[in-house]
Amino acid sequence: MTTNVPAYAAPAAKAPLERTTVPRRAVGAHDVLIEIKYAGICHSDIHQVRDGWGEGIYPMVPGHEIAGVVTEVGTSVTRFRAGDRVGVGCFVDSCRECAYCAQGLEQYCTRGMTGTYNDRDKNGDPTHGGYSTHIVVDENYTVRVPDALPLDVAAPLLCAGITLYSPLSHWKAGPGKKVAIVGLGGLGHMGVKIAHAMGAEVTVLSQTLRKEADGRKLGADHFHATGDPATFEKLAGTFDLIVSTVSAPLDFGAYLGLLKTDGALVNVGAPEEPISFNLFSLITGRRTLAGSMIGGIAETQEMLDFCAEHGLGAEIEVIRADQINEAYERVLASDVRYRFVIDTATI
Repeated sequence: MTTNVPAYAAPAAKAPLERTTVPRRAVGAHDVLIEIKYAGICHSDIHQVRDGWGEGIYPMVPGHEIAGVVTEVGTSVTRFRAGDRVGVGCFVDSCRECAYCAQGLEQYCTRGMTGTYNDRDKNGDPTHGGYSTHIVVDENYTVRVPDALPLDVAAPLLCAGITLYSPLSHWKAGPGKKVAIVGLGGLGHMGVKIAHAMGAEVTVLSQTLRKEADGRKLGADHFHATGDPATFEKLAGTFDLIVSTVSAPLDFGAYLGLLKTDGALVNVGAPEEPISFNLFSLITGRRTLAGSMIGGIAETQEMLDFCAEHGLGAEIEVIRADQINEAYERVLASDVRYRFVIDTATI
C-alpha cells in the first residue's frame, strides 16, 4: 500500500516548485524507509526541472543528495536497522545483471540506472527525489553515513562529493600529481578538498580571482584566473589531471593545452549546448579528453568513509523548503558558497 508524503515539486517544465504530496511505495522485503533530514540542491536539479536535458516527467520532485535516518526496514534487510544514518545518491536501482553492475559500476549500467528522480522504476512508476520528508529505497542502493559526518554537510557528498571523488581516484590524484579544478562552485569546492586530502598539488582555475581566499582556505595551493589570457600561456603543459566542473561550454582546446603529455581533462559538468574543439590539441600531446559520472554504490561508501576520515564535508547554507525557488535563482547567479541544503523538516 502506498503512502503519500509531503514534498516540493515542479508541476510543469520551468514552473516554480510548490508544496504537494507524492506517493511512496510500501516497504518491500529488501527496502528501507528513510526519514529524510536534509537534501542538497544540485545544479542538475535546475537543469532537469527546466527541461534543460530533455523532456522531464512532471510533477517532478528533484533531489539526489539525500541524508536521513532509517525508520523501518523490510523483512529481508540485513545491512541496516531502524535508527541508522544513511544516504541516497543519484540512482536507486540498476539491472544488477550486466558486467558493469557486477563490477560495482552501477552508474554505467548497460540497461540504464534508475534515477532517484525524473525517471521510472521497474513498474513504470515515476521516481521522486529528496525534496520530501520520506523515501523508500532498496537497501542495496543505500549507503551508510559515518557518525563523524553531520547529516547536513554529508548530504551534498551524495552527488557533489562522489562526482569529484570518482575521477580523482580513477586518474590517481595523489602525491606528486598536479591537479587543476576548473570552477569553484558546488562541485569544484569538493574537488579542491578531496584532491588536497589525497595529497595532490591543487590549482583552482576560475574566471576571476574573486574566490581566491576561499580556494586557498579549502586546500588549493595555487589559484589562477582563466579570464586572463596570460594564464594559458603561463600554465601550458603543467597538469597531470584537470577536472572541469562547470556546466557552460569551455574552450577545450585551450584547457587541453594546459596538460602534460599523457595528461587527462575530465569533464563532470554537463553543458546543455554541444561543444567543438581542434583535435590537434589531443594528438600533439597524447592527451585524453574524458568524462566521468558519479560512482557506484561501493565507491560512494568509500568516498563517505574517506571524507569522514579526513574531516571533509560540504560548505553549506541551510535553507527552509519555502526558499527553494529563491535558492535556484541564486545558484544560477553563483550566489552560494557552496551548496544549498534543504532542512526537510520545513516541508
